[in-house]
Amino acid sequence: MTMPTPRTPAPVGAPPGWAALIDAVRDAGQYPTRAEAERVTRIVLSALGGHVTGEERVDLARALPREAARLIADQIPATRPLTAVEFVDSVAARIEGATAATARWDVSSVLSALPTLVGDDLVRRVLAQLPPGYALLFGMAELTPTAG
Repeated sequence: MTMPTPRTPAPVGAPPGWAALIDAVRDAGQYPTRAEAERVTRIVLSALGGHVTGEERVDLARALPREAARLIADQIPATRPLTAVEFVDSVAARIEGATAATARWDVSSVLSALPTLVGDDLVRRVLAQLPPGYALLFGMAELTPTAG
């Protein structure tokens, strides 16, 4: 009889696992199955990958599980940044039968799971690269400077 090998806990600071990300998305989006949450996660992260560049892209990939990191890193950078509405529309075009409203739900379900997993500071850095309007998709307030 072979003894099961004990699981080694993830090192402190290690990215969360893929299953934890999918569970967070499933909870946020109230998807009926893990498969649906995984499908949406793959689509949204692939779409996001083309819009995050530089150190933020590298740091985001490092903070995510390997499967998610590949989805971010494998994308060709976009030639122009999409507005938040255009981004949601681009996701809707990738999901069969999606409307703007369902795509917004899907995008928000995935992106709002990221701050808890990768930290608010990194999400703020990512948001600084993106056009205004993305913060709400990440479940964060959109702060604008006041005129002085």
